[in-house]
Amino acid sequence: MAAAFASHLRPFRTCSRVFLPLNSHLHSSSAVASKEHYKIVVLGGGSAGITMGARMKRKVGAQNVAIVEPSEMHYYQPIWTLVGAGAKNIKSSGRPTSSVMPSGVKWVKSKVTKIDPNNHTISTDSGKELSYDYLIVALGLQLHYEKIKGLPEGFEYPKIGSNYSLQTVEKTWKALQNFKEGNAVFSFPNTPVKCAGAPQKIMYLSEAYFRKTGKRSKANIIYNTSLPVLFGVKKYADALWEIVKSRDLKVNLRHNLIEVRPDKHEAVFENLDNPGETKVFEYEMLHVTPPMGPPAVLKGSSLEDEAGWLDVNKDTLQHKTYDNVFGIGDCTNLPTSKTAAAVAAQSAVLDRTMTKVMRKDKPDKKYDGYTSCPLVTSYKTVILAEFDYNGQPLETFPIDQSKESRIMYHMKADLMPHLYWHGLLRGLWGGPGPYRKIMHLGMK
Repeated sequence: MAAAFASHLRPFRTCSRVFLPLNSHLHSSSAVASKEHYKIVVLGGGSAGITMGARMKRKVGAQNVAIVEPSEMHYYQPIWTLVGAGAKNIKSSGRPTSSVMPSGVKWVKSKVTKIDPNNHTISTDSGKELSYDYLIVALGLQLHYEKIKGLPEGFEYPKIGSNYSLQTVEKTWKALQNFKEGNAVFSFPNTPVKCAGAPQKIMYLSEAYFRKTGKRSKANIIYNTSLPVLFGVKKYADALWEIVKSRDLKVNLRHNLIEVRPDKHEAVFENLDNPGETKVFEYEMLHVTPPMGPPAVLKGSSLEDEAGWLDVNKDTLQHKTYDNVFGIGDCTNLPTSKTAAAVAAQSAVLDRTMTKVMRKDKPDKKYDGYTSCPLVTSYKTVILAEFDYNGQPLETFPIDQSKESRIMYHMKADLMPHLYWHGLLRGLWGGPGPYRKIMHLGMK
């Protein structure tokens, strides 16, 4: 019977062999047909990619711009600090990517798999190849929970969360609600991160929540950071140290999270000043800020620096080697904090740079490194840190912004999301620079 069954299959096998080359030919033909050319290709549909897509649409026409982004949803991630503390709903942070994509611009719903700057092409996981006259790289950065032993699988256990990912931010809120007594531990990794203030914002919010719910006396709050400072700008660091002291928070500098033992509720930290020396912290609540790194697709593209970040001129955002390649946002090696506020300021400079380059002129506008970090210190107060490349305060308002402010909290929680969705993503907001001059009567 097996022999008979095999004889029945022979014609089908022969048929398959006959059609295989034809099928292969059709596949290769479709691959050739899928090659498209655009004047400007934007890699990434996050805050940086969408705003530059909107700006470039006005510059060269929608039909000449393509944005490569695989995600169906777009998230306003700065609000996740408040989501993790129960002050905002996760649903309020996301909208369909289709709703923020500039109208008329080609949305290539794929992931970038290769960048070839020598041939001015990029390849995607859908088999599509795009060629370009100008390329804007806005790929953001990658989270690496897996570089901490015990993660990401450890998030399946209670008492542990992270405000840095969609899958784990609500776990922070759950851990906060379920806290009874013991250590509440918060970490900062030994890598560049986006929004460097966020790892300690959730600490201040947690402390405020414990006070509000009558659990503060039972909570030992610990902030373990790999950095040698509490915050990179002295003016704001001094103010934060005062808050740390007044609220009885424990800060351990140069401590890096290397392992989580969720079954035992233990977090293992390495002392970076004495490598190999570790300390185990038991926790009733643990907030993890993961190690972060550059997009993997940059590796081997000849666009990256030694650390893997996009290698751009810090003044003009033009690539140091390829004149028709530009970068913006978290994927770059710009020596400033990686924030949405930085993206806004960079977008105005990059817009001007590209106008000049397309006209065969030299870029004439310089990015000063402006970035902003609204340091949430409670459910109603914020210290609004704004600074430049040199770590010098670059404040918009004519007040001392190192003081806790209720107005700044409402700006963070209510105004900034509106400005993001309706200003930045439409390419209409280039940061507060012009307003700063008005506020300071042109003297700053």
